Amino acid sequence: MRPITTSVFELFKIGPGPSSSHTIGPMLAAREFVDQAGQLPPAVLDQVRAVEVRLFGSLAATGRGHGTVRAVLAGLLGHRPESCPPDILDSMAGFEAGTVRLGGRDVPISEATVVFDLFDLPDRHPNTIRFSLKGESGDILLEREAYSVGGGFIEWKDDVPAERPAPAHPFSTMAELLDVIDSTGLSLPEVMLDNEAALTGLTRQEIGAKLEHVMRVMEDSVERGLEAEGPLPGPLGLHRKAHALFERYRQDPQMQDRPILALCACAFAAAEENASGHTIVTAPTAGASGVLPAVLYVTKNLRPTAGVFRKVLREALLASAVVGMLAKHNASVSGAEVGCQGEVGVASAMAAAFLAQVYGHPAWVIENAAETALEHHLGLTCDPVQGYVQIPCIERNAMGAVKAFAAYQIAAAEVPGHHMVGLDQAMKAMAETGRDMCAKYRETAQGGLAAIVRC
Repeated sequence: MRPITTSVFELFKIGPGPSSSHTIGPMLAAREFVDQAGQLPPAVLDQVRAVEVRLFGSLAATGRGHGTVRAVLAGLLGHRPESCPPDILDSMAGFEAGTVRLGGRDVPISEATVVFDLFDLPDRHPNTIRFSLKGESGDILLEREAYSVGGGFIEWKDDVPAERPAPAHPFSTMAELLDVIDSTGLSLPEVMLDNEAALTGLTRQEIGAKLEHVMRVMEDSVERGLEAEGPLPGPLGLHRKAHALFERYRQDPQMQDRPILALCACAFAAAEENASGHTIVTAPTAGASGVLPAVLYVTKNLRPTAGVFRKVLREALLASAVVGMLAKHNASVSGAEVGCQGEVGVASAMAAAFLAQVYGHPAWVIENAAETALEHHLGLTCDPVQGYVQIPCIERNAMGAVKAFAAYQIAAAEVPGHHMVGLDQAMKAMAETGRDMCAKYRETAQGGLAAIVRC
């Protein structure tokens, strides 16, 4: 099996919510399509009269609630997820018409540029998006098809992936990573640092600085969410709860369940920011972007051990990244492919690994913590009510954070050799469960709560 060559900073993407596959991915694809179109000969660009963006599968079924139209238009206008304004989707709410500059011609775009195709079923991936440049008579001058495969990652039809540098310590499964650790004597974070340096050419100092930035954005999403109040955007009328949960946490310092309440408040906070279309970090996706930030924020600021060294937090972030990379490599992190087990389930496993690393446990405890968290999300459907990443998504982030804490506690107390299920086995089960799952439970808003709840 080919080794993992994903960079930590490809997994932890910064961009607007509410969905990495429905907003970050399509925005990136739209921007890349404009860049590709700009390379056409001037004689071809002079013939362009219209741009059409056609959404298929899950993108068509839930794209309106997930902000896909605004994200695509923002990408066509030149924005990139990692550098766009934090409120880019808010600013696009009143968008009526604009232009894309192609060569020397301004090509008009509007919401009508984006077409929802609910009848043609995609062949390769449920998140399929097709871009077209059209001439005067509707003839197609350029057409490209892209797939938003989860976590903000994009693949283009017919493109051969560029050859990547080899990692310093190749592995494709958790078992292989444990072998690397045993044979080299390196810790899990050290293996990850060596691989990241080999893949990106960054120094350890540069990697550390980028990890700090990722954590800062995570913390910002929590802090903004803890302060905000009022209803979330969209027709559901769902009110934010993070602020009220956090006030309850602060008002009763003797409460026995304060750690659980703190995790819930912080997970709600980041998830509500994501639901508002504001800037978050995919961990591994936007829909699950409240889980790991909640665990990070509580560990750093609200636990009795608050104030742990930043180096320890950076190492823990690398441990969490291993889990996300393994899931993407061997299963999926896309709700449209495997349901929410691949989003909140993997996020919970990442957060459990984070905690095990923070508190200094060896790699086998990190694996067991991640496996326990993932195992108890297997079969979880992706069923957003009316296609909005709000019900049940926000509460699921809180439950994922709580399960991560429980999974870590279980793993930390285990006797070596007594854990019966490996992380590789849990991920294989997740992949097979996702393949067997009825399509209506995979981010189509046609099954589960989405089919029952009418707001």
